[in-house]
Amino acid sequence: MFAQLSRSIRPATKSSARTFTSSSKNLSSHFPEGAYNNLPFKVKNRRVPYAIPHIIFWVVGAGIPFFAVCVQQKRAGLL
Repeated sequence: MFAQLSRSIRPATKSSARTFTSSSKNLSSHFPEGAYNNLPFKVKNRRVPYAIPHIIFWVVGAGIPFFAVCVQQKRAGLL
């Protein structure tokens, strides 16, 4: 139903559409190739190993609900 509606709304010709053309040399010349180069942070040759902030992030994120439960139970006098 929606496909038929969109066909009737769109014009039959696409004379104004532009196609994307670029050479593979232009596409691959900006960023280096290889492992870990597609990540937005540095993994190798760091002052602090990557595992430390990664583990801290997940422990704090998973620990917040448990901390909140302990606080609420202390307020209620259950602990």
